[in-house]
Amino acid sequence: MKLALELALIALVALALTVAPGGPQTLNVFLTLLTIAFFVAIAVFGFHLYREHRLTLDALTDRQRLVLYGSIGLAFLTFTATRLLFNQGAAGLGVWLALLALCSYGGYWVLVRSRRMG
Repeated sequence: MKLALELALIALVALALTVAPGGPQTLNVFLTLLTIAFFVAIAVFGFHLYREHRLTLDALTDRQRLVLYGSIGLAFLTFTATRLLFNQGAAGLGVWLALLALCSYGGYWVLVRSRRMG
């Protein structure tokens, strides 16, 4: 019963934001703030991972470090270009998925190579 009440409350708020004057703009602001909070959380998580594994990162070869940081940078650029790529239709979605797959493979490659060394 409590779950149904909570879902009804969420549906009511969504309905109010959809039909109220200025509602869609308010919803866009809320979603933008939520997106910013999500990326800040990822940045904090990445900073903690960096501090925890600093010695491991220093033990990587220059090539491995280049691939790792390049993969992270490409992932950030891909997420930044999400709206632009999604507006291109299926081709843009394919490019977006291919770029994220390339970033993932770069991280996986560094992980496998670094474990093979030690």
